[in-house]
Amino acid sequence: MIIIADGGSTKTNWCLLNDAGKKIYFNTEGYNPYFVDEAYIVQSLKSGLPEDLDIKNISEVNYYGAGVHNDEKAEILHRALSAVFTSSKIFVGHDLLAAARALLGKEAGFAAILGTGTNSCLYDGHDITMSIDSGAYILGDEGSGCYIGKKLLTDFIRGYMPKAVHENFWETYHLTPDEINDRVYTQPLASRFCASFAKFAYDNNVNIEYTRNIVKTSFEDFFRNLVSHYPDYQSYSFNCIGSVAYNFRNVLEEVAGDFGMPFGKIVRSPIDDLVKFHQEESGK
Repeated sequence: MIIIADGGSTKTNWCLLNDAGKKIYFNTEGYNPYFVDEAYIVQSLKSGLPEDLDIKNISEVNYYGAGVHNDEKAEILHRALSAVFTSSKIFVGHDLLAAARALLGKEAGFAAILGTGTNSCLYDGHDITMSIDSGAYILGDEGSGCYIGKKLLTDFIRGYMPKAVHENFWETYHLTPDEINDRVYTQPLASRFCASFAKFAYDNNVNIEYTRNIVKTSFEDFFRNLVSHYPDYQSYSFNCIGSVAYNFRNVLEEVAGDFGMPFGKIVRSPIDDLVKFHQEESGK
């Protein structure tokens, strides 16, 4: 039996693939090694995994997670998983590798993530060969939910929103400019706070042209500042995972076309396609 896990900072999606090829899904909390340590992960897994999980007969665990950006952070997860899955071969990979394998399988190409944050890469069918740093939510993350949210918040604070949109925004959130600045600059998880307003861009129906333009210019910045800097980027199809890509895929397809990039596969979450990748790898 093998396990595949797609780990975020808040939630981890797990799938057990048994010897008969049956898939069993379950969830635990998320384990970003920038926010939690090894002891916490071990304790959480021991209390959060299904009680009937036959741990001793699991041959391998393939964990892809947020925050696994270097060997030091990956090692925290590796040690914690090894302490719980004592009979298993453990693999810990970046969530961008999960996206590439889910989107492209064993084919080479371009893959991206557009969710709370932004990430992108070239992939050779097994590993990432090139990735331009997104700069995270302060310096970059163009096209992400956080980036879209920041544009909306800036317009609201400055009074640039069309009147009907401004009224709708106030009625929805009841946040003053001072409260917004406090949440962004003095409280934790500012990127998640900003990204939460991408939903307003999706739900707004009082001036669709305004919010559509916010989303479109965010995607144009993503292509201009990141995607178009990959060598021969127009020779690849554009493939992307994440809620922002999925919810605004019509706008995303338009912008990809404007930059001369064929539109490829867009999915909300990688877990199902990631399971398929490992199913093919293991021959189950």
